[in-house]
Amino acid sequence: MTHDVFNQPPPLVGYDVAADTALLEAVRREGADWSLEALHELGRRAGEAEPRRWAEDANAYPPKLRTHDRYGNRIDEVDFHPAWHELMRTAVGAGLAGSAWAPGEHPTHAARAAALYTWSQVEAGHTCPISMTYAVIPALQHEPSLAAAYGPPLTSREYDPGLRVPATKRGLLAGMGMTEKQGGSDVRANTTRAAVTADGSWRLRGHKWFTSAPMCDLFLVLAQAPAGLSCFLVPRVLPDGTRNGFRIQRLKDKLGNRSNASGEPEFENTVGWLVGPEGRGVRTIIEMVATTRLDCVIGSASGMRAALTQAIHHARHRSAFGRPLIEQPLMTAVLADLALETEAATALMMRLAGAVDRGEAAFRRLAVAVGKFWVCKRQPAVVGEALECLGGNGYVEESGLPRLYRDAPLNSIWEGSGNVQALDVLRTLGREPEAAEAFLAEVTAAGGADRRLDDAVTGLKDLLARPEESQARRITERLAVVLQASLLVRHAPAAVADAFCATRLGGDHGETFGTLPPGVRAAEIVARNAPAFG
Repeated sequence: MTHDVFNQPPPLVGYDVAADTALLEAVRREGADWSLEALHELGRRAGEAEPRRWAEDANAYPPKLRTHDRYGNRIDEVDFHPAWHELMRTAVGAGLAGSAWAPGEHPTHAARAAALYTWSQVEAGHTCPISMTYAVIPALQHEPSLAAAYGPPLTSREYDPGLRVPATKRGLLAGMGMTEKQGGSDVRANTTRAAVTADGSWRLRGHKWFTSAPMCDLFLVLAQAPAGLSCFLVPRVLPDGTRNGFRIQRLKDKLGNRSNASGEPEFENTVGWLVGPEGRGVRTIIEMVATTRLDCVIGSASGMRAALTQAIHHARHRSAFGRPLIEQPLMTAVLADLALETEAATALMMRLAGAVDRGEAAFRRLAVAVGKFWVCKRQPAVVGEALECLGGNGYVEESGLPRLYRDAPLNSIWEGSGNVQALDVLRTLGREPEAAEAFLAEVTAAGGADRRLDDAVTGLKDLLARPEESQARRITERLAVVLQASLLVRHAPAAVADAFCATRLGGDHGETFGTLPPGVRAAEIVARNAPAFG
């Protein structure tokens, strides 16, 4: 009798992760409604018990580095638990890697964003090589011969793990090597050197400090050439079948992202091919950086949604003081506030992905950096509060929330931490007036619909008139919140838009989640964001 189990929620399985009202509204809005059948199929798979076990196993048994084989030959391979490969196979098969760049007639980037958001709620670590493979395609277009050779397998939906000659594989994965220990975000301080050979290929020598997913087939690498910092395509296996010089010194022992390997490769006489003009490496690889920043926004929005779903599910089934938690006004306020943050992140993520489909380069140039700064910074706060909604039940590993919490800070660091994003925003505002114009056109599209938004846009214009470096974070934060408010005012139900403007623009909000002003239709907002079973 002492072990009777009651007043505990049932397992959060058997639901459609893609049955997310805010997400589905955005999918239709961005012209990707053609993808809904496949999205729901992936969502139902994401809500099953088996993928959840894959996620647990891939993190409980992290990758291991094998530098040599039994005979002493250098092999530099990374071994993964079978669960990792199942996660990867599903993601690649769903078109989340490079498939969005394959020729087609649909707005595939918005559809991919919705699918990545859905599947990432199962496990975030494996999406790192998925994102980099997605991002390498536009950078590779700078060298048409390389794009022709490697583009088709990079856009394949077949997961083909293992180091072999790229031309013999049904599908390829790609990564990048930028960061070095002495430079960090200052990639121009890189010391890796490149020298051209008689056959037109290059030889690299150096040591990268953070290279995620070192088991990928190809890497874009920055190195100093005679004309300056340049971008090179470095394969793990050369066309003749020999291993390229890619010596993995160690794998990083990280806070989160533990299912994914991050290593320190050393280059010694490593073969590479120049991508883009010599001396223009940053400009070449920035295409990859900008695209992975978009995935950082998607990944953080996904992590927030996964945590919110857990919190609502728990509150639905857990009772305290005589009634379910979800019926208690203070808990309802917390959940509604978390839902506002998550809906705003989802709307922004889908708007950015739709801009890729529509070729809105000027808007993306500013908005992606703004979104990356803000949404990624909100994820740790949202996940932490959602974990607290479960109390001690959320603090134990079996709930999955500790993994979400450990993973939460990563996207804010990857591809440039907060200060890098904010300074990028400031530089864009100063150097690219067309980007600022496109952004302001977007936030003023809802002019007259909400006085608080109109006042915020006016204040934003005043703030932009006197940009200072010390104010870069303040400017970027305000740009993000005003953009989110504009999207919600135009597209979300009145209960959501009004509450967001009241709390994020009107200033009627405390320092913690759940400090909503009177009049917010909290129960309606929570119900809209509850997981859909059946």
